[in-house]
Amino acid sequence: MKYIDEQPRTTPVLCETEVLVVGSGPGGLAAAIAAARAGAKTLLVDRYGCFGGVISQVGVDSVAWYRHEGTVDLQGIGIELEQRARAMGGTEPESQSLSEALDPEMFKVVADTLIQEAGVDPLLHCLAVDAIVEAGAIAGIIIEGKSGRQAILAERVIDASGDADIARLAGAPCRKTPVEEMMGVTVMFSCSGVVKERFLEYVAATAPTYGDWGKCWQVETTGKEDHLFSPYLQEPFDLARQEGIIPEDVRSIGGTWGRVTDTGEASSLNMVVMGGYDCTDVRDLTRAEIEGRRQALMAIEALRRFTPGFEDAHLRTFGMTLGTRDSRKIIGRYDLTGHDVRSEARFEDSVGIFPEFLDGYGTLVLPTTGRYFQVPYGILVPQGVDNLLVAGRCVAGDKASHAATRSQMCCAVTGQAAGVAAAVSLKDGRSTDQVDVRRVQAALRRQGVRLA
Repeated sequence: MKYIDEQPRTTPVLCETEVLVVGSGPGGLAAAIAAARAGAKTLLVDRYGCFGGVISQVGVDSVAWYRHEGTVDLQGIGIELEQRARAMGGTEPESQSLSEALDPEMFKVVADTLIQEAGVDPLLHCLAVDAIVEAGAIAGIIIEGKSGRQAILAERVIDASGDADIARLAGAPCRKTPVEEMMGVTVMFSCSGVVKERFLEYVAATAPTYGDWGKCWQVETTGKEDHLFSPYLQEPFDLARQEGIIPEDVRSIGGTWGRVTDTGEASSLNMVVMGGYDCTDVRDLTRAEIEGRRQALMAIEALRRFTPGFEDAHLRTFGMTLGTRDSRKIIGRYDLTGHDVRSEARFEDSVGIFPEFLDGYGTLVLPTTGRYFQVPYGILVPQGVDNLLVAGRCVAGDKASHAATRSQMCCAVTGQAAGVAAAVSLKDGRSTDQVDVRRVQAALRRQGVRLA
Protein backbone atom coordinates (compact mmCIF):
# COMPACT_ATOMS: atom_id res chain seq x y z
CA MET A 1 0.00 0.00 0.00
CA LYS A 2 1.24 3.47 -0.89
CA TYR A 3 0.99 6.43 1.46
CA ILE A 4 1.33 10.19 1.14
CA ASP A 5 2.33 12.73 3.76
CA GLU A 6 -0.30 15.39 4.40
CA GLN A 7 0.82 18.85 5.35
CA PRO A 8 -0.12 20.16 8.80
CA ARG A 9 -3.19 22.33 8.64
CA THR A 10 -5.15 24.73 10.80
CA THR A 11 -8.76 23.62 11.08
CA PRO A 12 -11.44 26.16 11.99
CA VAL A 13 -13.78 25.36 14.87
CA LEU A 14 -17.36 25.33 13.66
CA CYS A 15 -18.91 25.25 17.12
CA GLU A 16 -18.58 24.06 20.70
CA THR A 17 -21.13 22.08 22.69
CA GLU A 18 -21.49 20.07 25.86
CA VAL A 19 -22.79 16.84 24.33
CA LEU A 20 -22.13 15.87 20.73
CA VAL A 21 -24.03 12.92 19.21
CA VAL A 22 -22.72 11.48 15.94
CA GLY A 23 -25.33 9.55 13.96
CA SER A 24 -29.11 9.95 14.09
CA GLY A 25 -30.66 6.51 13.92
CA PRO A 26 -32.90 5.42 16.81
CA GLY A 27 -29.84 5.30 19.08
CA GLY A 28 -28.56 8.73 18.13
CA LEU A 29 -32.00 10.33 18.18
CA ALA A 30 -32.71 8.95 21.64
CA ALA A 31 -29.27 10.04 22.87
CA ALA A 32 -29.61 13.62 21.64
CA ILE A 33 -33.17 14.07 22.89
CA ALA A 34 -32.35 12.52 26.27
CA ALA A 35 -29.23 14.63 26.78
CA ALA A 36 -31.09 17.84 25.92
CA ARG A 37 -34.01 16.95 28.19
CA ALA A 38 -31.51 16.30 30.97
CA GLY A 39 -30.28 19.87 30.62
CA ALA A 40 -27.18 19.55 28.44
CA LYS A 41 -26.42 21.73 25.44
CA THR A 42 -26.58 19.11 22.69
CA LEU A 43 -25.59 18.93 19.02
CA LEU A 44 -26.67 16.11 16.69
CA VAL A 45 -24.62 15.46 13.54
CA ASP A 46 -25.49 13.24 10.58
CA ARG A 47 -23.78 12.66 7.25
CA TYR A 48 -27.03 12.57 5.24
CA GLY A 49 -29.71 15.15 4.57
CA CYS A 50 -32.21 13.84 7.11
CA PHE A 51 -32.29 12.37 10.58
CA GLY A 52 -33.64 8.91 11.35
CA GLY A 53 -30.93 6.46 10.34
CA VAL A 54 -32.17 3.04 9.28
CA ILE A 55 -35.77 4.26 9.32
CA SER A 56 -35.61 7.30 7.04
CA GLN A 57 -32.31 6.65 5.24
CA VAL A 58 -32.70 2.93 4.55
CA GLY A 59 -36.49 2.61 4.61
CA VAL A 60 -37.05 0.06 7.40
CA ASP A 61 -40.54 0.70 8.72
CA SER A 62 -40.88 -2.04 11.36
CA VAL A 63 -39.22 -0.78 14.53
CA ALA A 64 -41.02 -3.08 16.99
CA TRP A 65 -42.15 -6.12 15.02
CA TYR A 66 -41.14 -8.31 17.93
CA ARG A 67 -44.12 -7.06 19.99
CA HIS A 68 -46.82 -9.65 20.68
CA GLU A 69 -49.22 -10.46 23.46
CA GLY A 70 -47.12 -11.29 26.49
CA THR A 71 -44.17 -9.09 25.49
CA VAL A 72 -42.66 -7.10 28.34
CA ASP A 73 -41.42 -4.09 26.42
CA LEU A 74 -39.01 -1.24 27.05
CA GLN A 75 -40.16 2.20 28.12
CA GLY A 76 -38.73 5.56 27.12
CA ILE A 77 -37.86 7.47 23.98
CA GLY A 78 -37.94 4.40 21.71
CA ILE A 79 -41.67 4.00 22.33
CA GLU A 80 -42.09 7.76 22.00
CA LEU A 81 -40.62 7.69 18.48
CA GLU A 82 -43.29 5.18 17.47
CA GLN A 83 -46.14 6.95 19.27
CA ARG A 84 -45.20 10.39 17.96
CA ALA A 85 -45.06 9.11 14.40
CA ARG A 86 -48.55 7.69 14.86
CA ALA A 87 -49.85 10.99 16.28
CA MET A 88 -48.45 12.83 13.24
CA GLY A 89 -50.19 10.48 10.81
CA GLY A 90 -47.00 8.67 9.84
CA THR A 91 -47.86 5.06 10.68
CA GLU A 92 -50.16 2.17 9.93
CA PRO A 93 -50.76 -0.98 12.00
CA GLU A 94 -47.82 -3.33 11.48
CA SER A 95 -48.86 -6.56 9.79
CA GLN A 96 -47.14 -9.13 12.00
CA SER A 97 -47.20 -7.63 15.49
CA LEU A 98 -48.82 -5.25 17.97
CA SER A 99 -46.79 -2.32 16.74
CA GLU A 100 -46.84 0.52 14.24
CA ALA A 101 -45.27 0.45 10.78
CA LEU A 102 -43.62 3.82 10.23
CA ASP A 103 -43.74 5.81 7.01
CA PRO A 104 -39.99 6.35 6.42
CA GLU A 105 -40.55 9.60 4.53
CA MET A 106 -42.82 11.07 7.19
CA PHE A 107 -40.40 9.97 9.86
CA LYS A 108 -37.92 12.53 8.56
CA VAL A 109 -40.33 15.21 9.75
CA VAL A 110 -41.08 13.34 12.98
CA ALA A 111 -37.35 13.32 13.78
CA ASP A 112 -37.02 17.01 12.89
CA THR A 113 -39.93 17.85 15.19
CA LEU A 114 -38.67 15.88 18.19
CA ILE A 115 -35.17 17.33 17.83
CA GLN A 116 -36.44 20.89 17.62
CA GLU A 117 -38.83 20.46 20.54
CA ALA A 118 -36.03 19.12 22.73
CA GLY A 119 -33.79 22.06 21.85
CA VAL A 120 -31.14 19.93 20.12
CA ASP A 121 -28.89 21.80 17.70
CA PRO A 122 -29.18 19.94 14.34
CA LEU A 123 -26.37 19.60 11.81
CA LEU A 124 -26.76 17.60 8.58
CA HIS A 125 -24.48 16.88 5.61
CA CYS A 126 -21.42 16.48 7.84
CA LEU A 127 -19.21 13.37 7.74
CA ALA A 128 -17.07 12.72 10.82
CA VAL A 129 -13.53 11.93 9.63
CA ASP A 130 -11.41 12.13 12.77
CA ALA A 131 -11.56 12.33 16.54
CA ILE A 132 -9.86 14.91 18.73
CA VAL A 133 -8.33 13.24 21.79
CA GLU A 134 -6.48 15.11 24.52
CA ALA A 135 -4.86 13.44 27.53
CA GLY A 136 -6.80 10.24 27.02
CA ALA A 137 -10.20 11.90 26.72
CA ILE A 138 -12.17 12.77 23.63
CA ALA A 139 -12.56 16.51 23.05
CA GLY A 140 -14.44 16.64 19.76
CA ILE A 141 -14.40 15.51 16.17
CA ILE A 142 -13.29 16.68 12.74
CA ILE A 143 -16.00 16.87 10.08
CA GLU A 144 -15.97 17.45 6.35
CA GLY A 145 -18.79 18.72 4.19
CA LYS A 146 -19.83 21.49 1.83
CA SER A 147 -18.39 24.03 4.28
CA GLY A 148 -15.01 22.31 4.16
CA ARG A 149 -13.01 20.70 6.94
CA GLN A 150 -14.04 21.91 10.39
CA ALA A 151 -13.84 20.93 14.03
CA ILE A 152 -16.59 20.51 16.59
CA LEU A 153 -15.44 20.68 20.20
CA ALA A 154 -17.45 18.86 22.85
CA GLU A 155 -17.13 17.93 26.50
CA ARG A 156 -18.86 14.59 25.91
CA VAL A 157 -19.22 12.64 22.65
CA ILE A 158 -21.69 9.84 21.91
CA ASP A 159 -20.81 7.57 19.01
CA ALA A 160 -24.09 6.47 17.42
CA SER A 161 -22.54 5.96 13.99
CA GLY A 162 -23.54 2.30 13.91
CA ASP A 163 -20.01 1.24 12.94
CA ALA A 164 -18.13 2.57 16.01
CA ASP A 165 -16.45 5.06 13.67
CA ILE A 166 -15.66 7.64 16.35
CA ALA A 167 -14.50 5.05 18.86
CA ARG A 168 -12.10 3.61 16.29
CA LEU A 169 -10.80 7.03 15.26
CA ALA A 170 -10.27 7.90 18.93
CA GLY A 171 -8.19 4.78 19.45
CA ALA A 172 -10.64 2.73 21.50
CA PRO A 173 -10.26 -1.03 21.01
CA CYS A 174 -12.89 -2.54 18.73
CA ARG A 175 -13.70 -5.91 17.21
CA LYS A 176 -15.21 -6.77 13.88
CA THR A 177 -16.95 -9.95 12.86
CA PRO A 178 -15.06 -11.74 10.06
CA VAL A 179 -16.68 -10.76 6.77
CA GLU A 180 -17.64 -14.35 5.95
CA GLU A 181 -19.61 -14.48 9.22
CA MET A 182 -21.23 -11.04 9.04
CA MET A 183 -24.98 -10.81 8.69
CA GLY A 184 -26.08 -9.80 5.23
CA VAL A 185 -26.65 -6.28 3.98
CA THR A 186 -30.00 -5.18 2.56
CA VAL A 187 -30.96 -3.01 -0.38
CA MET A 188 -34.47 -1.91 0.57
CA PHE A 189 -36.90 -0.91 -2.18
CA SER A 190 -40.55 -0.07 -2.71
CA CYS A 191 -43.02 -0.58 -5.55
CA SER A 192 -46.02 1.26 -6.96
CA GLY A 193 -48.92 -0.22 -8.89
CA VAL A 194 -49.79 -2.99 -6.44
CA VAL A 195 -53.44 -4.09 -6.11
CA LYS A 196 -53.65 -4.33 -2.33
CA GLU A 197 -56.81 -6.44 -2.03
CA ARG A 198 -55.58 -9.03 -4.54
CA PHE A 199 -52.18 -9.27 -2.87
CA LEU A 200 -53.63 -9.68 0.63
CA GLU A 201 -55.95 -12.41 -0.64
CA TYR A 202 -52.85 -14.24 -1.89
CA VAL A 203 -51.13 -13.77 1.45
CA ALA A 204 -54.17 -15.11 3.30
CA ALA A 205 -54.30 -18.16 1.04
CA THR A 206 -50.59 -18.97 1.44
CA ALA A 207 -50.54 -18.14 5.20
CA PRO A 208 -46.76 -17.62 5.58
CA THR A 209 -45.19 -18.09 9.02
CA TYR A 210 -41.83 -17.63 10.69
CA GLY A 211 -41.36 -21.33 10.18
CA ASP A 212 -41.06 -20.57 6.46
CA TRP A 213 -37.91 -18.50 7.01
CA GLY A 214 -35.89 -21.69 6.84
CA LYS A 215 -36.71 -21.93 3.13
CA CYS A 216 -34.42 -18.97 2.45
CA TRP A 217 -32.18 -18.75 5.52
CA GLN A 218 -30.93 -21.25 8.05
CA VAL A 219 -32.89 -20.16 11.12
CA GLU A 220 -33.14 -21.72 14.56
CA THR A 221 -36.19 -20.82 16.65
CA THR A 222 -37.53 -21.91 20.02
CA GLY A 223 -40.49 -23.48 18.20
CA LYS A 224 -43.06 -21.07 19.63
CA GLU A 225 -42.42 -18.68 16.74
CA ASP A 226 -42.92 -21.15 13.93
CA HIS A 227 -46.72 -20.94 13.66
CA LEU A 228 -46.95 -17.13 13.93
CA PHE A 229 -47.77 -15.08 10.81
CA SER A 230 -44.85 -13.49 9.02
CA PRO A 231 -45.06 -11.15 5.98
CA TYR A 232 -42.68 -13.46 4.14
CA LEU A 233 -42.46 -14.33 0.45
CA GLN A 234 -40.44 -17.16 -1.04
CA GLU A 235 -42.54 -19.00 -3.63
CA PRO A 236 -42.38 -16.25 -6.31
CA PHE A 237 -38.60 -16.28 -6.20
CA ASP A 238 -38.35 -20.07 -6.36
CA LEU A 239 -40.60 -20.02 -9.42
CA ALA A 240 -38.50 -17.26 -10.94
CA ARG A 241 -35.38 -19.40 -10.56
CA GLN A 242 -37.14 -22.28 -12.31
CA GLU A 243 -37.99 -19.93 -15.19
CA GLY A 244 -34.48 -18.46 -15.40
CA ILE A 245 -35.55 -14.96 -14.28
CA ILE A 246 -33.30 -15.25 -11.24
CA PRO A 247 -30.06 -17.22 -11.71
CA GLU A 248 -30.03 -20.43 -9.72
CA ASP A 249 -26.88 -19.40 -7.85
CA VAL A 250 -28.42 -16.12 -6.61
CA ARG A 251 -29.80 -17.24 -3.24
CA SER A 252 -29.96 -13.79 -1.66
CA ILE A 253 -33.43 -12.90 -3.00
CA GLY A 254 -36.37 -13.64 -0.74
CA GLY A 255 -37.75 -11.98 2.36
CA THR A 256 -40.44 -9.79 3.83
CA TRP A 257 -42.77 -6.98 2.83
CA GLY A 258 -43.87 -4.01 4.91
CA ARG A 259 -46.75 -1.61 4.38
CA VAL A 260 -49.11 -1.94 1.40
CA THR A 261 -51.22 1.17 0.99
CA ASP A 262 -54.68 1.62 -0.48
CA THR A 263 -53.04 3.63 -3.27
CA GLY A 264 -50.97 0.64 -4.35
CA GLU A 265 -47.59 1.32 -2.81
CA ALA A 266 -45.67 -1.57 -1.25
CA SER A 267 -42.86 -0.20 0.91
CA SER A 268 -40.04 -1.61 3.00
CA LEU A 269 -39.53 -4.58 0.68
CA ASN A 270 -36.72 -6.36 2.50
CA MET A 271 -36.10 -8.97 -0.19
CA VAL A 272 -32.43 -8.63 -1.08
CA VAL A 273 -30.14 -9.78 1.74
CA MET A 274 -26.55 -10.33 0.60
CA GLY A 275 -23.70 -11.83 2.57
CA GLY A 276 -19.96 -11.35 2.15
CA TYR A 277 -19.79 -7.55 2.33
CA ASP A 278 -17.85 -5.52 4.91
CA CYS A 279 -19.60 -2.20 5.46
CA THR A 280 -16.44 -0.56 6.74
CA ASP A 281 -14.81 -1.06 3.32
CA VAL A 282 -15.77 1.48 0.65
CA ARG A 283 -15.18 -0.97 -2.19
CA ASP A 284 -17.47 -3.53 -0.56
CA LEU A 285 -20.06 -0.80 0.01
CA THR A 286 -19.88 0.15 -3.65
CA ARG A 287 -20.20 -3.43 -4.87
CA ALA A 288 -23.11 -4.11 -2.52
CA GLU A 289 -25.07 -1.01 -3.59
CA ILE A 290 -24.71 -1.86 -7.30
CA GLU A 291 -25.34 -5.59 -6.95
CA GLY A 292 -28.25 -4.99 -4.59
CA ARG A 293 -30.03 -2.74 -7.06
CA ARG A 294 -29.49 -5.30 -9.79
CA GLN A 295 -30.99 -8.03 -7.65
CA ALA A 296 -33.90 -5.81 -6.60
CA LEU A 297 -34.96 -5.49 -10.23
CA MET A 298 -34.87 -9.28 -10.56
CA ALA A 299 -37.00 -9.52 -7.42
CA ILE A 300 -39.54 -7.07 -8.86
CA GLU A 301 -39.78 -9.05 -12.08
CA ALA A 302 -40.37 -12.22 -10.05
CA LEU A 303 -43.09 -10.46 -8.07
CA ARG A 304 -44.73 -9.24 -11.29
CA ARG A 305 -44.73 -12.71 -12.80
CA PHE A 306 -45.69 -14.85 -9.84
CA THR A 307 -47.36 -12.74 -7.14
CA PRO A 308 -51.05 -11.86 -7.46
CA GLY A 309 -51.53 -8.12 -7.07
CA PHE A 310 -48.04 -7.29 -8.34
CA GLU A 311 -48.78 -7.86 -12.05
CA ASP A 312 -48.45 -4.15 -12.90
CA ALA A 313 -46.04 -3.19 -10.13
CA HIS A 314 -42.93 -1.18 -10.86
CA LEU A 315 -39.99 0.24 -8.93
CA ARG A 316 -40.77 3.32 -6.89
CA THR A 317 -37.71 3.96 -4.69
CA PHE A 318 -34.51 2.47 -3.34
CA GLY A 319 -33.28 3.23 0.15
CA MET A 320 -30.77 6.07 0.37
CA THR A 321 -28.10 3.62 1.52
CA LEU A 322 -27.54 -0.01 2.46
CA GLY A 323 -29.21 -1.53 5.47
CA THR A 324 -26.32 -2.76 7.61
CA ARG A 325 -26.80 -5.35 10.35
CA ASP A 326 -23.26 -6.03 11.39
CA SER A 327 -19.85 -4.38 11.30
CA ARG A 328 -17.65 -3.03 14.08
CA LYS A 329 -18.31 -3.09 17.85
CA ILE A 330 -16.41 -1.66 20.79
CA ILE A 331 -14.73 -3.73 23.47
CA GLY A 332 -16.43 -2.29 26.50
CA ARG A 333 -16.17 -2.12 30.23
CA TYR A 334 -18.54 -5.09 30.01
CA ASP A 335 -19.24 -7.23 26.95
CA LEU A 336 -22.81 -8.51 26.82
CA THR A 337 -23.19 -12.22 25.99
CA GLY A 338 -25.77 -14.39 24.36
CA HIS A 339 -26.19 -16.11 27.71
CA ASP A 340 -27.11 -12.73 29.21
CA VAL A 341 -29.87 -12.01 26.74
CA ARG A 342 -31.20 -15.59 26.77
CA SER A 343 -31.11 -15.96 30.57
CA GLU A 344 -32.88 -12.75 31.68
CA ALA A 345 -29.63 -11.25 32.98
CA ARG A 346 -29.81 -8.66 35.74
CA PHE A 347 -27.17 -5.97 36.33
CA GLU A 348 -26.56 -3.45 39.12
CA ASP A 349 -25.74 -0.83 36.49
CA SER A 350 -28.94 -1.42 34.50
CA VAL A 351 -29.90 1.50 32.26
CA GLY A 352 -32.97 -0.09 30.68
CA ILE A 353 -34.62 -3.34 29.75
CA PHE A 354 -35.25 -5.09 26.46
CA PRO A 355 -37.40 -8.14 25.70
CA GLU A 356 -35.82 -11.45 24.82
CA PHE A 357 -35.85 -10.75 21.08
CA LEU A 358 -33.04 -12.10 18.92
CA ASP A 359 -32.84 -11.81 15.15
CA GLY A 360 -29.52 -12.65 13.59
CA TYR A 361 -26.77 -15.21 13.03
CA GLY A 362 -29.33 -17.90 12.29
CA THR A 363 -31.42 -17.34 15.43
CA LEU A 364 -34.97 -16.01 15.74
CA VAL A 365 -36.54 -15.66 19.18
CA LEU A 366 -39.71 -13.61 19.67
CA PRO A 367 -40.60 -12.32 23.15
CA THR A 368 -44.05 -13.85 23.56
CA THR A 369 -43.55 -15.13 27.12
CA GLY A 370 -42.67 -11.96 29.03
CA ARG A 371 -38.95 -12.64 29.30
CA TYR A 372 -36.52 -9.70 29.18
CA PHE A 373 -32.96 -8.77 30.11
CA GLN A 374 -31.46 -5.67 31.68
CA VAL A 375 -29.11 -3.53 29.60
CA PRO A 376 -25.91 -2.68 31.56
CA TYR A 377 -24.20 0.70 31.41
CA GLY A 378 -20.86 -1.06 30.90
CA ILE A 379 -21.60 -1.98 27.28
CA LEU A 380 -21.74 1.74 26.40
CA VAL A 381 -18.30 2.52 27.84
CA PRO A 382 -15.31 1.91 25.54
CA GLN A 383 -11.88 1.15 26.92
CA GLY A 384 -8.98 3.56 26.66
CA VAL A 385 -10.84 6.79 25.84
CA ASP A 386 -12.74 8.81 28.44
CA ASN A 387 -15.83 11.00 28.00
CA LEU A 388 -16.83 8.90 24.99
CA LEU A 389 -19.94 6.73 25.07
CA VAL A 390 -21.33 4.43 22.40
CA ALA A 391 -24.98 3.83 21.52
CA GLY A 392 -26.77 1.62 19.01
CA ARG A 393 -25.63 -1.53 17.29
CA CYS A 394 -21.93 -0.99 18.00
CA VAL A 395 -22.20 -1.44 21.78
CA ALA A 396 -20.00 -4.11 23.35
CA GLY A 397 -21.04 -7.73 23.12
CA ASP A 398 -20.64 -11.07 21.39
CA LYS A 399 -22.37 -12.20 18.20
CA ALA A 400 -25.35 -13.74 19.98
CA SER A 401 -26.06 -10.63 22.06
CA HIS A 402 -25.68 -8.49 18.94
CA ALA A 403 -28.71 -10.29 17.53
CA ALA A 404 -30.64 -8.51 20.29
CA THR A 405 -28.88 -5.17 20.76
CA ARG A 406 -28.91 -4.35 17.04
CA SER A 407 -32.71 -4.05 17.17
CA GLN A 408 -33.85 -0.48 16.58
CA MET A 409 -35.71 -0.31 19.88
CA CYS A 410 -32.72 -1.66 21.83
CA CYS A 411 -30.61 0.97 20.06
CA ALA A 412 -32.99 3.56 21.49
CA VAL A 413 -32.49 2.07 24.97
CA THR A 414 -28.72 2.40 24.77
CA GLY A 415 -29.05 5.82 23.15
CA GLN A 416 -31.26 7.27 25.88
CA ALA A 417 -28.92 5.84 28.51
CA ALA A 418 -25.86 7.37 26.84
CA GLY A 419 -27.52 10.77 26.50
CA VAL A 420 -28.59 10.87 30.14
CA ALA A 421 -25.22 9.57 31.37
CA ALA A 422 -23.39 12.26 29.38
CA ALA A 423 -25.60 14.99 30.86
CA VAL A 424 -25.31 13.66 34.42
CA SER A 425 -21.53 13.35 34.17
CA LEU A 426 -21.32 16.98 33.08
CA LYS A 427 -23.60 18.17 35.85
CA ASP A 428 -21.60 16.26 38.47
CA GLY A 429 -18.20 17.15 37.07
CA ARG A 430 -17.23 13.50 36.67
CA SER A 431 -16.08 11.66 33.58
CA THR A 432 -18.33 9.17 31.82
CA ASP A 433 -16.09 6.39 33.12
CA GLN A 434 -16.48 7.58 36.74
CA VAL A 435 -20.07 8.82 36.66
CA ASP A 436 -22.31 7.70 39.53
CA VAL A 437 -24.54 5.13 37.83
CA ARG A 438 -27.15 5.49 40.58
CA ARG A 439 -27.60 9.14 39.63
CA VAL A 440 -27.83 8.13 35.97
CA GLN A 441 -30.51 5.59 36.88
CA ALA A 442 -32.47 8.21 38.82
CA ALA A 443 -32.36 10.58 35.85
CA LEU A 444 -33.48 7.80 33.50
CA ARG A 445 -36.44 7.03 35.76
CA ARG A 446 -37.43 10.69 35.62
CA GLN A 447 -37.50 10.32 31.82
CA GLY A 448 -39.83 7.33 32.12
CA VAL A 449 -37.32 4.53 31.52
CA ARG A 450 -37.95 1.14 33.05
CA LEU A 451 -34.76 -0.26 34.61
CA ALA A 452 -35.93 -3.51 36.22
